[in-house]
Order: sequence, then C-alpha cells, then structure tokens
Amino acid sequence: MDRVIFHCDCNSFYASVELLSHPDLRAKPVAVCGDPQSRHGIILAKNEPAKACGVKTAETIWQARRKCPDLILLPAHHHLYREYSRRVNAIYERFTDLVEPFGIDESWLDVTGTLHLFGSDAVALADRIRDTMRSELGLTVSVGVSFNKVFAKLGSDYKKPDATTLITTENFRHIVWPLPVTDLLFVGRAAARVMEQYGIHTIGQLAAFDRDALVRLLGKTGGQLWNYANGLENDPVAPAGQYTPPKSVGNGLTFPRNLTTREEVRQGLALLCDQVAVRLRRHHLKAGTVQLTIRDPEFKDICRQQPLDAPTCTARELHRAAVGIVARAWRPNAPIRALTVTAHNLIPEAECAEQQTLFDLQAPRRRDKVEKLERAMDAIRHKYGRDALTTGGLTTPSREDEEDNVPF
Repeated sequence: MDRVIFHCDCNSFYASVELLSHPDLRAKPVAVCGDPQSRHGIILAKNEPAKACGVKTAETIWQARRKCPDLILLPAHHHLYREYSRRVNAIYERFTDLVEPFGIDESWLDVTGTLHLFGSDAVALADRIRDTMRSELGLTVSVGVSFNKVFAKLGSDYKKPDATTLITTENFRHIVWPLPVTDLLFVGRAAARVMEQYGIHTIGQLAAFDRDALVRLLGKTGGQLWNYANGLENDPVAPAGQYTPPKSVGNGLTFPRNLTTREEVRQGLALLCDQVAVRLRRHHLKAGTVQLTIRDPEFKDICRQQPLDAPTCTARELHRAAVGIVARAWRPNAPIRALTVTAHNLIPEAECAEQQTLFDLQAPRRRDKVEKLERAMDAIRHKYGRDALTTGGLTTPSREDEEDNVPF
C-alpha cells in the first residue's frame, strides 16, 4: 500500500497574516517588507493582487514599486507569524500525529494510518483541512497529496492559491516530469547549472539521465536527486513535536552601510560566525563545510563553499574559513552590502572523531581548547545576557591567517 503524504503550504503567509488586521486591503496590492531605514528594504511576502503586478519576493522596494506604483507596504511582525504557525500546526495535528514542519509556513503530514478515520478519500481530507484553515484562522492553504514527501511538495506548488493537487504513482510522469528541474526539492543553482550543460532542463530529463553519470557529476547529491525525480524518495515524516536536527545552520546580515575595508569585513564575518557557532553548539552539531554568500549593492550574489580540516562548532574555525573565501572570491575594496555564513554537512557531536595528522599533532588539542573556551562563553551569555561578551577576539588576525589569506 502506498503512503499518503500531504504537503501543506500557507499561501502568502506573512501577507495573509497581516491582512487579517487589514481586511479592507485584501483586494489591493499589498506587500510585507523589511525596514528600509536599516537597509532591509526588500519584499518579504506579497498577496495575490501584488503578485499579479509582477511583484516578487526578495526584490527591493523600488523595484516592486516600479512594477506596481499603488503597492501598499506593511511592516513585518515576526512574533505574529510564529504564533499563527503554531496554530496552523495544531490544526494539522487533529488529523495525524505525524506532522513535520518545513519552515514557518509549510508542513508535511503522513495520514496513511489515520485516513480511514476521515472517510478514506485523501483529496477530500486535504480539502477538509483547507476548509478548516479558512474558517478558523482566515488563512488559505495549498495541499499536495502524494506517496512521498518530495512529490507532495511539488503538488502544493503546482496550483495556487487554495488548491489541492494529487500526484500518484500512475500520473506523476505526466504531472512532474515536464516541470523545470529547478522545481525539484534541493536542486540549487549550482546543480542546475551543471545539469544544464548536459541537456537536463526538466525533471523528466533528470529521471532519464544515467544515475552513475549524475553521481560522478554531482557526487552523492546527484544520486539523491535522480531518486527524487523517479519517485523513489521514501523519507519518513517526523512525529509532531519531535526534535529534528537542522540540515544546515546559517545567519545573514544586511549592513547599515556597505563594507569596503578588510577590517570591516572581518568584523562582519566575526559576528555572523559567532552566531552560527552558538546555534551549532545548541543543537550539539559540528559543521564539515562553510558556505559564504556575498551580496553587492546591486543585489548580485557570489556563493562559495569550503570544506573544513575537521568538523567544528567554534566561531574561530568558521571565521578563518569564511575570511579565506572572501580573500579568494572578492575583489579588493569592492563594496559588500550583505553577508551570509552557513554551516553545512552537519554531524552530531557524538559521532565526530578527528584523525590526527603527522604534520600538526597539536591541532586537535588547540581545537579542543578553543571549543571549551567558546562553551564557557555560552554559559556566561546564558547567565548574564547575550551581550555580556563580544566577538572582538575573532577579528584580530592570527599569524596563520595572514600567511594563508591574501589581503582583500
């Protein structure tokens, strides 16, 4: 028997929550944006009338207003979004105890074991959930119904807003395979660029491509994406309330003014690496790879990754890698508007074992001392507040940093 998996996606979530307090604006183009005064002036969400005008998420306010001069802007209220996210998932839990959030406005539900309690018709149950959400919370939801999580998510994206899409073992080739390969979960820009060079533009072309060749091109991820395209994904939906470790941990910051000097960039990276390291330790994880995204004033991004010598949860190691990426990837004195540091290839602390190298027998001991120091900082901040200690020490370049990294 096939599983019955739902992916429920709240439509225009931020904008929809804001419009609960502004019902008179529903028919007008509305967008939720960040604070322009602190240079966070980008579109975070938009309603359907704004979408019809061509307004896109993550574009600047001036770009959006050029497309839609009558666009109404509302400030973001993140505490409200968290509260409504909690209410939305509470409704899902009436229908199954297998509810796995995927961000603040999306969740997977496995109703295989409970479907018979609600009439045994998966589409009818999805419609019932949509009706409940609309009547109780005033929000609309698009639901994908399928036999695995990846195709269920494709289903929720297939038709919006407020719709149910069924993707089965019989019809997925007709519905899924003509879609752009970038619609498939976890196909990023880098993977898409590689696949495009080999004539892979649709999910169907990915499914028909030689799996071993794809693994050679993209590594382990290539085999995973091939499985997804062929409907072979079978990851379980986590029980409601169960802790699921993050796949990555990242922090980004748009700076009040452009960074132009080496020291400014080091300071910005120090702050972000400290935040990422604190969250890694909170989740009892270590990172094997650091990814850095650099955004210039024209909103063009450069994204680079660097594997670490050993898995780490310390800001110092993350910072050193991030500084090295900037040194190699960024032109000297070119302005930087925003930076994002993300830790990837996460490993539970308990599974980390570092192999010693003959070239530096003291490296593991040094890393252990730094980790103990940063954990002590965590304890002080927990007791006296987040601002009790700063990250100033990170921004003083060590001799090793100066030797390894070209000035930028």
